[in-house]
Amino acid sequence: MVKQINEELIKDEELPEEEEIIKEDKLVVKSDKSTAKKKVSVELEVDTSIKDLGPNPFAWVIHLARAVDAWRIFPRIFITTYIYLLYKVVVWYMELPNPTMEQSGLVSIVVGAGAAWFGLYTGSRAKSHK
Repeated sequence: MVKQINEELIKDEELPEEEEIIKEDKLVVKSDKSTAKKKVSVELEVDTSIKDLGPNPFAWVIHLARAVDAWRIFPRIFITTYIYLLYKVVVWYMELPNPTMEQSGLVSIVVGAGAAWFGLYTGSRAKSHK
């Protein structure tokens, strides 16, 4: 019955030459070519089964990364480097016969940075990996 009504509507109305009639699912849509849209439904099948690909060839890299993180190698290297730098700067400063204001400022900055380094080192914790 709907099809008959739609066909009667098409016969009764005269359409300009530039418009087309798009018939889809017993529905008549008037449109010109620049605004016509079509909805398409797509069915997709996805394989979600678990595949056994064998042992991970990069497991040793993951293990090494977790060990480096747990041992906190990089923070300890940075603190050791800072201690060495601090020692060298303080010895250099104490050997100066008449230190200038700029040299005193440099030593002040290096010593002051130690508090920041130490605070960052003691405030950070190694994250536990489960």
